[in-house]
Amino acid sequence: MMLTIDSGNTNIVFAVFNDDGTIACQWRAATNVNRTADEFGMWLRQLMEIDGIDRTKIDSAIIATVVPANLFNLKSLCRKYFDCDPLVIGDPALDLGIKVMMDNPREVGADRICNAVAAHLSYTGAVLVLDFGTATTFDVVDGDGNYRGGVIYPGLNLSLEALHMGAAQLPRVAVEKPDKVIGTSTVGAMKSGIFWGHVGMIEGIAARISKESGRDFTVIATGGLAPLFEETTDVIDHCDLDLTLRGLYAIHRRNRPQS
Repeated sequence: MMLTIDSGNTNIVFAVFNDDGTIACQWRAATNVNRTADEFGMWLRQLMEIDGIDRTKIDSAIIATVVPANLFNLKSLCRKYFDCDPLVIGDPALDLGIKVMMDNPREVGADRICNAVAAHLSYTGAVLVLDFGTATTFDVVDGDGNYRGGVIYPGLNLSLEALHMGAAQLPRVAVEKPDKVIGTSTVGAMKSGIFWGHVGMIEGIAARISKESGRDFTVIATGGLAPLFEETTDVIDHCDLDLTLRGLYAIHRRNRPQS
């Protein structure tokens, strides 16, 4: 069995894959750079016991993190509690199976690399991955598996927090789909602006990427808020919530030590 760790700015997702590539279980924790390997280990051990996962069967691990301060403790977790030395996305020695056609490939976030790898393996032709995280990101992958670049935009919760912090009379509000565009209260207007503004951004940027590239894309949405937007706009073709994890699994399989 394999342990995959996707450490984002807001949450860390831990998933255990069976040997056939299916996900046995996954768990989510808030990102906290002060959490030690032992804290992660005890928390994971309890969850694995609850869900019937035998941790002694985990013999490999891989980590993707966009929070460098978490890497040491996550690597220590794998070594101490699962007796394996994890692969780490960003290691130049890794064979990703795709080409990263960026000015500086090392700048690309580990999660975006995993999304691109999984999207190329899972869907045919050119793919545009739309990931709803702390930032809303667009990743362009051509039909040959080349990562061509993308767009980074402030995520919904980040936008809401900035609005609340920057305007004294505007409260914090939850992300949800309003019934109508025209808000008849301050909170209603905020919810409408954030949600429908994001929809307009998605549709506009997707159209511009397609026009600039001279091709159509299969648009894949992932991230926690992906289902909410999938049902709202026709731009999104598929909702694939496990895309990042499957990319991690695929990269490890491609680079696993040969016995």
